[in-house]
Amino acid sequence: MKRIKAILMSLALLAGLSGAVLVPVTAHAATAKSEVCQALQSGEDCSKNNTGSVDVSSLVATIINIMSLIVGVAAVIMLIVAGIRYVTSGGDSNTISEAKNTIIYALVGLVVAALAQVLVKFVLQRVTTGQ
Repeated sequence: MKRIKAILMSLALLAGLSGAVLVPVTAHAATAKSEVCQALQSGEDCSKNNTGSVDVSSLVATIINIMSLIVGVAAVIMLIVAGIRYVTSGGDSNTISEAKNTIIYALVGLVVAALAQVLVKFVLQRVTTGQ
């Protein structure tokens, strides 16, 4: 159980660091895209946001997608670990109940990640359309 907690803490740390790295990379990519659009002299067809600024809604969507990917991968790994623990329990009721609880929590995590995706996309759509 301590190993699982260590893995989850590592994933949380990785998620936090990826957010800190993602913001400057996205800003640089938007600026580079703007420069390419100006070089091609196709401002309207090249992109909607060619001012060099970062579109906040796309940045939030990207961060949520990355976090959902991390949560999804962690949940699948936890499902695999719990399945292995369940199969190798040898009839020990304590180990079986821990494995079942881990499976339930991993499935709940997947559902929460999916609902977060739906909710964020709904809110971003409402914000960008102005409704």
